[in-house]
Amino acid sequence: MVKLTREQVAWRAAQDLLEGSFVNLGIGIPTLAANFVPKNREVIFHSENGILGLGPRPTPGMEDPNLIDAGKNLATLAVGGGYMHHADAFLMIRGGHLDVSLLGAFEVSEAGDLANWATDDPTFPPGVGGAMDLAVGAREVRVLMDHVGKNGEPRVRRRCTLPLTASGVVKRIYTNLAVIDVRPDGLLVREMVGGIGVAELQSLTEPKLRFATNLQILAAPLAA
Repeated sequence: MVKLTREQVAWRAAQDLLEGSFVNLGIGIPTLAANFVPKNREVIFHSENGILGLGPRPTPGMEDPNLIDAGKNLATLAVGGGYMHHADAFLMIRGGHLDVSLLGAFEVSEAGDLANWATDDPTFPPGVGGAMDLAVGAREVRVLMDHVGKNGEPRVRRRCTLPLTASGVVKRIYTNLAVIDVRPDGLLVREMVGGIGVAELQSLTEPKLRFATNLQILAAPLAA
């Protein structure tokens, strides 16, 4: 079993973004997605710190220290992009103008509950940021995260054990092991990495999984 890297998870999520869609990139793995949109497909990326038309990470030597994304990473501005007041960036979110929000998470439940702002680690301070606005303001929420925690604990849960950001909002989960749809009748695995079996993936996942009849191998470019 070969787990996907953070960049490969971001690549896989970027492939599902539709032409002309407005997409917010949350802190963590999602901020990498702007690097991997297929050529000749226009996706307008939104950053809650006041950017519409966020571009990919800058090439070495072309960094602008005054241009960062919501995760404080150096960023670029796409052709036609622009800046706005922080309050206006949140008006876009709360006004329902985002098609998709790509968010990181600590846990996701089988019902699509999202926990991504606080942990039980006293050395890791809580950080709400714009997560609660994004979780309910975007038309669709998709999560990018590692399949299990640092100690091997499942992060796809029957019920979240951490404080919730929002209930029943997540529609798709991209992990370093699988692509999983959250459906009214449970979790449906669409893709999983090569070298892992159905039983092994289930052993790393708390709720019962179902597997698509056309289950695919989850593969990503090595350079991603």
